[in-house]
Amino acid sequence: MIELQALCRYYQLGGERVTALDHFNLAIAEGDYISVMGPSGSGKSTLLNQLGLLDTPSEGQYRFDQVETTQLNEAARAELRNRNIGFVFQAYHLIDRLTALENVELPLTLAGIPPKLRREKARALLDTLGLDRFLNQHPQQLSGGQRQRIAIARAIITRPRLLLADEPTGNLDSHSGSSVVELLEQLNQEGITLVVVTHDPSLGARATRQLLMVDGRLESERQSGTDKSGSAYAFR
Repeated sequence: MIELQALCRYYQLGGERVTALDHFNLAIAEGDYISVMGPSGSGKSTLLNQLGLLDTPSEGQYRFDQVETTQLNEAARAELRNRNIGFVFQAYHLIDRLTALENVELPLTLAGIPPKLRREKARALLDTLGLDRFLNQHPQQLSGGQRQRIAIARAIITRPRLLLADEPTGNLDSHSGSSVVELLEQLNQEGITLVVVTHDPSLGARATRQLLMVDGRLESERQSGTDKSGSAYAFR
């Protein structure tokens, strides 16, 4: 579904060029469950922004379904992003003046879906996810875990094929974090491709593919409990 080839992203800070991604190569298949780990400043969030078409690379290629996205104008990139990609952030980014239902409806509102249909779709999704009791609650009335689950519902209301999650449990206690992880993994089992950036090794170890980034490069990858040589890997 996704191919990154020699992808580079540079930033200019004063007179110095900073390399956030350094000739990064990655292939992502439909339905993959990938975690991205590494120290602060290793390029994890930059990679997520590239995958989500929120930023353009300085060099290299990014193909989504064989479409070379670096050749697209901003309108075409936005259309591809809105059709295929959902985002979950550590800070939730819910709108306080809107109810949970209205927050989940928002992407459909922006897509021009008629009010009656978008409300039906949002209600049905919240019911499916066991969130129907929060319909008329505002974000400030909800716990952190409840807010994150509402944010996930908003991210998937448009039925994206790729879900990008940046530290989705970073602001949550262990119980709420477990609930959010279970929901994300349920969505992956239903076919959504899931990429999670995390500092939490226990969360990262749950993914089928675990990427370690260092200095903007892919340092190593472990798959399904084994390293690339096929030897057993014991999670700590």
